[in-house]
Amino acid sequence: MSQPVFVATLVANPQNSALSDAAIARTAQALGGLVSSRWLDPGVAADVFFEARDLQSARARAKAPARDEAVDIIIQLAAGREKKLLIADMDSTLIGQECIDELAAEIGVGAHVAGITERAMRGEIAFEPALRERVALLAGLPESVIANVLATRISLTAGARTLVQTMRARGAHTAIVSGGFTQFTGEIALRLGADEHRANVLIVEEGFLVGRVGEPILGGDAKLRTLNELSAKLALAPIEILAVGDGANDLAMLAAAGLGVAYRAKPAVAAAAHARIEHGDLTALLFAQGLSPEEFVTN
Repeated sequence: MSQPVFVATLVANPQNSALSDAAIARTAQALGGLVSSRWLDPGVAADVFFEARDLQSARARAKAPARDEAVDIIIQLAAGREKKLLIADMDSTLIGQECIDELAAEIGVGAHVAGITERAMRGEIAFEPALRERVALLAGLPESVIANVLATRISLTAGARTLVQTMRARGAHTAIVSGGFTQFTGEIALRLGADEHRANVLIVEEGFLVGRVGEPILGGDAKLRTLNELSAKLALAPIEILAVGDGANDLAMLAAAGLGVAYRAKPAVAAAAHARIEHGDLTALLFAQGLSPEEFVTN
């Protein structure tokens, strides 16, 4: 009886094209059971198809040859690799910043708030009370500052718009699910062209932040509930779902997705996720679905 066929997708940063034939060959040798290999984008991304007994042992074998390479390796079943739902974190994933830290910087408490954010994202403190504590420090900030921060401080992660636009063009549903704020996710959803967004609400009265956030807070449990709700609504199996995030509040949704990817993530998240992206940009998630740049939507 033949073993299932898996695919290992090797991805380098598109800016340096560091992936070599030798790196592909070393990975194929380490994995064993080689079926075939192919370039998706010469120097940037390639697929290695192989037979193996199970996924976990294959992922373990792939770590050694990649240890000294600036290359990410995503391993999954070859069948069903193209996904029909993208559910993505926003702060430090789809964008390069943490919005609450940027707001805090406007009133001189940026370093203090950033320290709390870092601890919460590492899972060292609970997300919900940490969010309440940070939001309380924003009391008195004019609501108009949000638009200024969006215009001057917030930037999309490389490959984010291409990821969303390409998946939508191929019929997938795309959702931003953030522990941040709707005042930001709404704008980022527009910039990316995402189908929907969910986040917390900063309470505003008479044009000023009052230092409170709407309850209940959207944290890790709510992200998982959103994934389950959307998968039921769209009649999708877990293997058809791609989730990506960087913080401890993303762990549950990453585990529930068919492919849960840690993007430039905190150590505990990177260790727990199905795959991790440390070198490539977010187009790595398109390569992981077997797509080549000719199939990317980049407008």
